[in-house]
Amino acid sequence: MPQKHDKSTQRQHICFPRPPDLRLSDSAEPFGATEGLRAASGSRHTMDEGSTYQGDQALQVTQRRQDVWASLRKTLVVVASTSVVLLALRNSLTYHLQHFWGASGDFWQHQWDKIVLACNNDPYVLLVYGPTFSSYALYWSVGAVYILMDVTGKPSFLRRYKVQPGTNEPVEMGPLIKCSLWVTFNQLVAGTAFSGLSYYVMCFRGFDQSPLLPTFHWVLFELMVCILVEEVGFYYTHRLFHHRLLYKHFHKWHHEWQSPVSVTALYTHPLEHIISNMAPVILGLIILGSHPATVWLWCGLANLSTINAHCGYHLPFFPSPEAHDYHHLKFNQCYGVLGILDRLHGTDEKFRQSKQYARNITMFSLVPPREAFPDDVPKGKRAIRECKDSYDGDGGSLH
Repeated sequence: MPQKHDKSTQRQHICFPRPPDLRLSDSAEPFGATEGLRAASGSRHTMDEGSTYQGDQALQVTQRRQDVWASLRKTLVVVASTSVVLLALRNSLTYHLQHFWGASGDFWQHQWDKIVLACNNDPYVLLVYGPTFSSYALYWSVGAVYILMDVTGKPSFLRRYKVQPGTNEPVEMGPLIKCSLWVTFNQLVAGTAFSGLSYYVMCFRGFDQSPLLPTFHWVLFELMVCILVEEVGFYYTHRLFHHRLLYKHFHKWHHEWQSPVSVTALYTHPLEHIISNMAPVILGLIILGSHPATVWLWCGLANLSTINAHCGYHLPFFPSPEAHDYHHLKFNQCYGVLGILDRLHGTDEKFRQSKQYARNITMFSLVPPREAFPDDVPKGKRAIRECKDSYDGDGGSLH
């Protein structure tokens, strides 16, 4: 465990397999599909309209289990390989990282001392107002760069990196202003209120109040835990707000932007903002009893991550926003942040069959993803308009 401070398958039987030439398309209606099957087979021995085809269900369950095991195997391979490399290079890697951290440690410690002094060493200010206003400044500073690109269309060469070309070119000012006002309310009013409540939970749990900054290793460990906690918390709360009983009252706000832009990341109902946006981020910090400096750092990184996921641009060397952009386009795919739980629950099946999945990588070249992985069939604005407002929330349970 890193130190905080330097000074202290059973095979499934598939029944009644459907003949290959009689497979039904995903878009076929149940009754039309049944009649088509009867006409094609010319036989009276067909299933009733209300019956369930058990073979496909068993095949889907088997396929899902295979996908989950494949994902777990890949994860284990990556973790094992990384561990071997880190073990082999632990001395030199630790030396270089610690050398960098130590060389700049006095600088960062000095800056943190200034912040603590400016806050009168008040833990409430450090844990409530500090992260709120620093995250607010970071969110709008980075978001404004993207919005400037969307409003002016310049620099023009960056249009090649649009995830959904032809949308928000330029962005409409009316909806953008409405979005900006609600985001500001969520950050400064709802966000401050929830941060205040979280402070008392942190005090009850206890947290690191050392004047010294945490070590590099401990901060890295805390960030890894926070990332995993956020994935679990965000996936299930996000999917909950997609239930048809909640979607139209809360989450539909966020999906007004089928092609999102950067500042729409926090455009949600205030209650959803607290439950789905803030709570999964803060929960890991509460569990760990993190140092206030780690709270500032993690809240800033979480804001940068959600801005990138909603920015609408797949830029070189940046994390891919394709998965969450696909969620805005199709509504019921890709609910999570990392994609781990989407793979586990099968909520990324359509995404993995799309070109967006092939593009869902960090590009280490200047070639735009849509040029590196072009669409098989061009899709225009008409296809986007046809699916707009056709979604009214999920009705099924988590599987």
